[in-house]
Amino acid sequence: MVVVSAKEDENGRRPEKGKANRIRSLLGIGYWVQGFRCFPWMAVNFFLKDGVKVDPSTLQILQNSANLPMVGKPLYGVVSDAVYISGQHRVPYIAIGALLQAVSWLAIAIFSQSNISIFTLSLYLLLSNLGASIAEVANDAIVAEMGKSKKSQSASSGELQSFVWMASSVGGVLGNLLGGIAIDRFLPQSMFLFFGLLLVLQFFITILVPERSLNLPKSPSNVGIRKQLSELLAALRKPEIAYSITWFAASYAVIPVLAGTMFFYQTQFLKIDASVLGISKVFGQAVMLLWGVIYNRSLKSVRPRKLIEAIQVTMAIFMISDVLFVKGFYRQMGLPDSLYVVVFSGVLEVLYFFKILPFSILIAQLCPPGCEGSLMAFVMSAVALAFIVSGYLGVALASYVGVTGNDFSGFPLGLLIQAICTLLPLFWSSWIPDDVKSKTRTE
Repeated sequence: MVVVSAKEDENGRRPEKGKANRIRSLLGIGYWVQGFRCFPWMAVNFFLKDGVKVDPSTLQILQNSANLPMVGKPLYGVVSDAVYISGQHRVPYIAIGALLQAVSWLAIAIFSQSNISIFTLSLYLLLSNLGASIAEVANDAIVAEMGKSKKSQSASSGELQSFVWMASSVGGVLGNLLGGIAIDRFLPQSMFLFFGLLLVLQFFITILVPERSLNLPKSPSNVGIRKQLSELLAALRKPEIAYSITWFAASYAVIPVLAGTMFFYQTQFLKIDASVLGISKVFGQAVMLLWGVIYNRSLKSVRPRKLIEAIQVTMAIFMISDVLFVKGFYRQMGLPDSLYVVVFSGVLEVLYFFKILPFSILIAQLCPPGCEGSLMAFVMSAVALAFIVSGYLGVALASYVGVTGNDFSGFPLGLLIQAICTLLPLFWSSWIPDDVKSKTRTE
């Protein structure tokens, strides 16, 4: 008779509850730090505006160009799926991503004291986003793998996705709240240093977690990169996957975002205090956290296409509200500019990301077994590229309507064009499948 330990089953594995707690802890920290990245980025925006004295278009170009490493996510996903490090292929990549980010932010904190150039700063920001991309790919792959397992599906297909969504939102709330407070009290370099040290802590916590203790669904350990690429291409040739990703990326890319112009309008023209912008972002992150809770409890049964279409329409409505805001309509009604910025601007900023939660669950269900990491990475890469295109289109639109750092007369027209472009993807939303049944590895 074999006596089974209370801590291990007959296969030498930890019980499911312990495994689930370890996975939640690892992913919770990872997604929390991912959400907290807004803390140093708020400092970057003010450092570029007040320290380097860039104009709105240059700021937006720098913001979007720094996201270029995000486009390489499919490659990181394929490597994560196929290349094992000491018998592990998820946790080591999370650790590598945290280390690269720590090095970049600590370098910015040290060298920006001596008039760092825009080019050098851009290189460090690229390195930071490279590290963030690698870590996000590994985290997303774990979520996708758990979503494919039978035990995970039997409980709730979107429970883990909602958990990591909420962890990221909590990080965003704290990051924006502390960022709004710190930007008026500390130098940007101090904020960069704090975040760099936080990433060092994440790195050491991550390397102490053995991947075998997570009991992730088994993948063949001898799968080469070439075979992994062929499996990814095979998945992308499936019409329901190809059409869904194409629509989702296009729904972002066709919107000429005017984020840099709005930042200058609020801080340069309206003289909105940095703490108000921080509170606005906190409010937005709180709304996003609430969205994760509401989706997990009430909206998982809603068809993905219907939900995503509703979000797209809501985005356009908020953009039209921005037109009225810039024209002074709400001010004439007695609504303070700061209150509008906190509530409406905060919500609009996170509305862009509302679609990601239902769409990520949809793709996890469509994803063939064995290429979860590379396919989810491809999705996020397509979204990152779409955001970059959207930002560059926004720069072109701002130039077209004649918006500069001191002249915002053409801003309402630009916002109206942005709202119209947001509605365009609704004309081919039928590309998103309405009813999907997930396939497990054993099927």
